[in-house]
Amino acid sequence: MSVDPYHTVQSEIQSSLATAEQHRASFLRIRSTAHEGNEELEWARNELKATLSALEADLEDLEESVKAVETTGARMFGLDDREVIQRRRYVSHIRGEIENMRAEVEGRPQSDSVRTLIRSNTHSPFNGATHEPRDEGHQAEWARQEQQMMIQQQDQTINSIAGTLSTIAQQAGLMGSEIQEHNEMLEDLDHHVDRTDSKLSDAMRKMRKFVREIEETKSGWCIAILIVVLLILLAAVILV
Repeated sequence: MSVDPYHTVQSEIQSSLATAEQHRASFLRIRSTAHEGNEELEWARNELKATLSALEADLEDLEESVKAVETTGARMFGLDDREVIQRRRYVSHIRGEIENMRAEVEGRPQSDSVRTLIRSNTHSPFNGATHEPRDEGHQAEWARQEQQMMIQQQDQTINSIAGTLSTIAQQAGLMGSEIQEHNEMLEDLDHHVDRTDSKLSDAMRKMRKFVREIEETKSGWCIAILIVVLLILLAAVILV
């Protein structure tokens, strides 16, 4: 028996459709209060368009799986004709949902064929909770979930900023410790320089004293020698 990928792709579509519904509710909420060209409104519109594009790609895969069942034969996949018809209706219904949301995001009226298609598939057994009428309570619930998501994102951003500030504070503390160590080293160096200067001054004072003493000693010897010479000359003159 061939492998039927329908339910796998359908699960992905249901998840994408739920995401699209969230973006749609957010877009409608912002559009009701913001003017055209608003940055937040443009962001919501682009998010919804991107989600719808991804949903369309998944729907193409789902439609290919339905075509494969129709071409190969329902019995090859253990299905009956009624199941194949229901799958085809489901694909048509999701396509109508996509066209409806795309018309809303592009600001154009919904076509009659899309409205007829959605109404004809409203009671399909594959619709589930995703295809219930969109009353105000439903939109309010999506808006509340969107607000909670935004609050969670803000909390994550605040936690990230707090972590960054903590890292900066630690780095500042390390820098302060290094600066304090450098200041202590400079103080020690200054003390060594003062002691060295004091020792050098003492040495210079002792050197000057030593030189002065030597000069005084030499002067005394010179005078004594001159006196001796003078006495010798006087004695010589007297004897002659």
